[in-house]
Amino acid sequence: MARYADSLLADGEAISFRTRQHWLATIIDARYPWLIFAVSVIVLILSSNLDGGVRTVVGYVVLAGLIVSIAWLAKVYWNWLSEDYLVTNRRVIKVEGIINKRSADSSLEKINDAVLEQNLIGRMLNYGDLDILTAADVAVDRYRMLNRAPEFKKTMLNKKHELEGEFGRPFPAPPLRTTAPAPSAPAAAPAPAAPPPRQMSADEVTSALSSLADLRDRGAISPEEYEAKKAELLGRL
Repeated sequence: MARYADSLLADGEAISFRTRQHWLATIIDARYPWLIFAVSVIVLILSSNLDGGVRTVVGYVVLAGLIVSIAWLAKVYWNWLSEDYLVTNRRVIKVEGIINKRSADSSLEKINDAVLEQNLIGRMLNYGDLDILTAADVAVDRYRMLNRAPEFKKTMLNKKHELEGEFGRPFPAPPLRTTAPAPSAPAAAPAPAAPPPRQMSADEVTSALSSLADLRDRGAISPEEYEAKKAELLGRL
């Protein structure tokens, strides 16, 4: 079944890694409803020795405690199941919420680094806290008790590197008009011929153009740079 986060993907955007908080986070978040549930069960067992009237009152209190704790636990675990943390070939996406959804994303080209913190238990159970930093070393998002946090960070930085490798190089400038050398100047040695550009498949060109258009729409490149790169990519077919 398709998830809500899948509907947020742009054309040509593909999911590279998907996770949520570690299951241990649900135990920490649900510590109070678990406590209410445990106390209610203990009181229910002890109330069997009470008089009829008192036992009835205690029974109602215990029933209320059980209902509240079970409803609270259901909300905590449902909220955990609704989480979706994604790394795509363009950005990092965080989706939370049961009915009212909240989504936040960070573009890969704006991410400078990520700080991962793991304690001893986190290394044993493979979770950690991850801070995503911008170029100004400001944390734009924090993932608490992220499941498989090292793999999430590694995938994010690898995808950032791939994006920079495809579009991070300066765009080629138009060739300068050559002028005839002065009569008295010796002729310059001819420059070595540049190697022909690598041929690309139609799928590769389509994916590259989609990512390039996304950069243009966000203002990372100018329309002129987009058209120049587009012409170069189409020439590789």
